[in-house]
Parts: sequence; structure tokens; C-alpha cells
Amino acid sequence: MKKITLVLAFIGMITLNGCTVNEDNGNNIDNDTISEVFELRNINFSFDGGNSYSIYRTLNPQIFASDVVLIYRMSDLIDSNTPVWQLIPRTLYLPQGELDYDFDFSKEDFTIYAGGTYDLSLTPGFLTNQTFRIVIVPGYFANRMAKPVDFSDYNAVIKAYNINDKSVKVIQ
Repeated sequence: MKKITLVLAFIGMITLNGCTVNEDNGNNIDNDTISEVFELRNINFSFDGGNSYSIYRTLNPQIFASDVVLIYRMSDLIDSNTPVWQLIPRTLYLPQGELDYDFDFSKEDFTIYAGGTYDLSLTPGFLTNQTFRIVIVPGYFANRMAKPVDFSDYNAVIKAYNINDKSVKVIQ
């Protein structure tokens, strides 16, 4: 009986000795699950010809192919600390006609477009001094949320992905 107890104790010691504790000292970066927010401030669209305007930017660093990009346009200010964000694509119905904001993205860049059913140069306020928030959502999070996120609500997205939007990176 003593020999069996001794053997079991020895096996237990070997098993427990094989366990390791990995300490996180803050130096590890988990690149595949970090949500980020970037901001384009007071940006003017460039004329592309016809009735098309765009804003083009590269992403540095590049995002993963599985990541999702959400872009919000600041449509109003309630006060100096409370912007109103609208998810694009978005169609605005104006007296002059329809104005559409849209975008596309790859893992390397994104482009925001403005187009419409009328001469957009008649409403320069929608093409100049525009502010956008670009939210990068890792594909891992986008596909595994227990409760669906209302992507049209900027604040809900920020809360769901634990994004600190007080430290937004401004890009030019």
C-alpha cells in the first residue's frame, strides 16, 4: 500500500511540476483581437470627375483580411463634447436631390465616396470640413458576439468592443 501511495505521489509531483504560469507583464500585444478607432478631421473630398468625390487613405499597420471596417460621419454637434455619428453608407435626402456617402476597404486602405443625383458642388458643406470615425473591428469579435451589436449606433459599438474613444488616433 505504501508503494502505491508513493507511486501516486510521485506521478502527482511530476504532473504538477509540468504546469507553468505565464505572467502577462503588459508587453504582449494581441493583434488579432484589438479594436481601434481612427479619426479624419476637417477633411475635404477630392473631385473624381462626373459627380463623384472621394477620400482615400492607407491603413498603417494593415489590418487582417478577416477584420471589419465601420465608418461613421459626424453629422452634427449637440455641444462641443457631444458629436452625432451616422454610420455610412448613408443617403441624405436634400431639396437639391439625393446625396450618398459610401465606402470600401481592403486590408491595406479605405476610400470614402460622395455621390448624388444633383451637382454636389451646389452643397459644398457636405464635401468640405467633414469628420469621420473609422472603427476597426477584428473578425474574431465580429463573428462571435453573443448579443448582436447595433452597428448604426456608434456608442453601442464602442461599448460592445471595449474601445476607449477618448484616445482616438487622428490620421491625415
